[in-house]
Amino acid sequence: MTTFTGGQAIVNSWITHGVDTIFGLPGVQNDYLYNALYDAGGKLRVIHTRHEQGAGYMALGYAMSTGRPGVYAVVPGVGMLNAASALATGYSVNAPLFCFTGQIPSNMIGRGFGQLHEIPDQLGILERLTRWTGHVSAPAEAPSLVAQAFLRMQTGAHPGPVAVECPLDVLSATAEIADFPVLTATHPAVDEDQIEEAAKLLGAAKNPVIFVGMGSHWRGGAVKELAQALQAPVVLQPLGPRHPQQPRSAGHAHAGRPPTLATGGCGAGHWHAHEPGALRLGNRPEPQNHSHRH
Repeated sequence: MTTFTGGQAIVNSWITHGVDTIFGLPGVQNDYLYNALYDAGGKLRVIHTRHEQGAGYMALGYAMSTGRPGVYAVVPGVGMLNAASALATGYSVNAPLFCFTGQIPSNMIGRGFGQLHEIPDQLGILERLTRWTGHVSAPAEAPSLVAQAFLRMQTGAHPGPVAVECPLDVLSATAEIADFPVLTATHPAVDEDQIEEAAKLLGAAKNPVIFVGMGSHWRGGAVKELAQALQAPVVLQPLGPRHPQQPRSAGHAHAGRPPTLATGGCGAGHWHAHEPGALRLGNRPEPQNHSHRH
């Protein structure tokens, strides 16, 4: 088996999962992570963002423009908080976003000694901004926790942000590691009976309308094809799906203000997503967060 530092184990796990770009800002708590990024050479492109908020939002932009996981690395405490708004945005737009943050020494966590960048319960804050969080307490745990983070990021009806923290003493510690697993994400099975029922309802609707959320971000072409077949207007949530020019678009729906439709000869009036003939695509309930603590 090969010996890895905690930082090398995390970086190698990213490479194993096909990551080729990291956005971030180095700092003393992440020195051994950046040593490992340097050792990785051309396998990973590291983009220094000058500010943590830039790291988070550049990773978010990368994820939303490519469909691939956007990964960023920041120091703990104030660094993590500076980038936290990107996690909140990523949560609302179903972005596959991976936050890595350092942490103060393991034996100092939760003791309130005033360590550099120490904040109370950093993992608890991340739990409220992501769908899954993990804490690496030993280098040998890093591959499985990174794999679990990618799994949780991409499993389900839509992707979502995750976070992993690792104390600086764990990043510098070493361990023999033989396996860097990659777990296969699962998605809900298609209910053919519900699809058939929906098709019958839409086929019989006099004035169908399609409400499109961020869950349809990468299905714009299919939405356009459906809208043309039904001759139905399409109402987008803000930051709605990317798709070819949509001649039947009825604009954006905003919270608390139902859209008024007067598009394509389908009639005008106030519509709600629960009315007959209203098809909701890519809207979702809130998923529960699951964390991995020691």
